[in-house]
Amino acid sequence: MPIEELPYHPDGLLARLHVPDGPGPFPGVLSVHGGAWTFGDRMMNEGLHRRLAAAGLLVMAPEMRKPPVARYPGSIQDIHLAARWLKAEGPRWGMRPGGIAGLGTSSGGHQAALLALRPRHSHYATLPGPAGDGALTRLALCWPVADPLARYRMAKATGARPLFEAHEAWWPDEATMEDASPQHILDRGEATAPPPLLVIQGGADANVTPGMAPRFAQAWCAAGGQAALRLFPGRGHLFATQDPEAPDSQAAIAAIIAFLREG
Repeated sequence: MPIEELPYHPDGLLARLHVPDGPGPFPGVLSVHGGAWTFGDRMMNEGLHRRLAAAGLLVMAPEMRKPPVARYPGSIQDIHLAARWLKAEGPRWGMRPGGIAGLGTSSGGHQAALLALRPRHSHYATLPGPAGDGALTRLALCWPVADPLARYRMAKATGARPLFEAHEAWWPDEATMEDASPQHILDRGEATAPPPLLVIQGGADANVTPGMAPRFAQAWCAAGGQAALRLFPGRGHLFATQDPEAPDSQAAIAAIIAFLREG
């Protein structure tokens, strides 16, 4: 399976493109990595991306700006540009023309959900590049930080310094955490007809508040979308990417592949 490293950004940032074998057309997937908004890179979910490409999905994993270079909304602007770039350029590598799906892990899940809920937001669609918007046809989220304000307050209350310091490095304040929270966007009724959603969540994930994933899936459905939640008891944050050969990890990855191939 070919892998391309391509500049997509006016600052020269690269995206890693995983191209399936064969002539296509392939469903396109924009993958947003985690890392508490402050670390990680386009290689972070490499093993998962290879599995997706082997299953016939063309995957774009963009590099994004991080603190101290850029705080919110810098990386959201990068992701918006990446979505437009993939829609415009992906057919050169056999991608099916038209819409693309999204995939996000942890804080990347927050950012991918924010793109899906605000695909035409004027603060995000600022970087020069292909015309269009950031709309996604479907969205697979793994252990997403769907409510960053709740996670920040949990981290402060429990003394989880790396987590709350990462929040403070990327977010300007709590008001912005609430404004740009996918959970709060849904609760405020600002999103209509969101795309189909799959959430993968470990039942022993201490990096998010208890009940965050079910509450998010319920709010997604209340906003007119379709949402499927796959809970894996006893599994923690990052379980399917850190331990991919475990049976429940394989089940989670199979569910992601099946869901993304539908779009």
